[in-house]
Amino acid sequence: LAWACQPAFALTPAGDEALHRLQTRWAEINYQLPAAQREAAFAKLAATAESAVTSEPQAAELRIWHGIVLSTWAGAKGGLGALSLVKRARQQFESAIEIDPVSLDGSALTSLGSLYYQVPGWPIGFGDDDKARELLGQALKINPEGIDSNYFYADFLLDQGDDAKARLYFEKALKAAPRPSRPVADAGRHEDIRKKLATLS
Repeated sequence: LAWACQPAFALTPAGDEALHRLQTRWAEINYQLPAAQREAAFAKLAATAESAVTSEPQAAELRIWHGIVLSTWAGAKGGLGALSLVKRARQQFESAIEIDPVSLDGSALTSLGSLYYQVPGWPIGFGDDDKARELLGQALKINPEGIDSNYFYADFLLDQGDDAKARLYFEKALKAAPRPSRPVADAGRHEDIRKKLATLS
């Protein structure tokens, strides 16, 4: 009955390759491109991600990454123009959670939770700190040792003014096992964590 443990929809080999390409390119843009070039690069990558989702609409992994690209594109864009992008990202994360909430170690919950504390609240946006806490907590239960689940929970705590607890989770994120297929993302996230820790000391 090994198949019973598998998610409802496994990625095809083409989908798996598309996922790896999205993850790799996202890390290059986010951590290696000059800031002035990121917005256009994320816009292009978002179109690629959208095509991947259209090809495999039941693949939670691809929806998660479409959402991640949209939300980081929004961050690069800034201003009110970013709001429509984060709303689209939210839809992708919600769809992924409906399909398979534990896909990619609960990444949809982590990413959606991070949107809820970073986006302005009503009437401008949909930001909601209680919702953020709930989603990030669920993600940590699925992936208690993960770099991103701990990083975003720590960042949320920092946002809430809980510096002491934030430090604990940032340090836990630094100790997460490396992801062999994502060295650029890991290196970039470590740098993010060190910068955040420096603001605490």
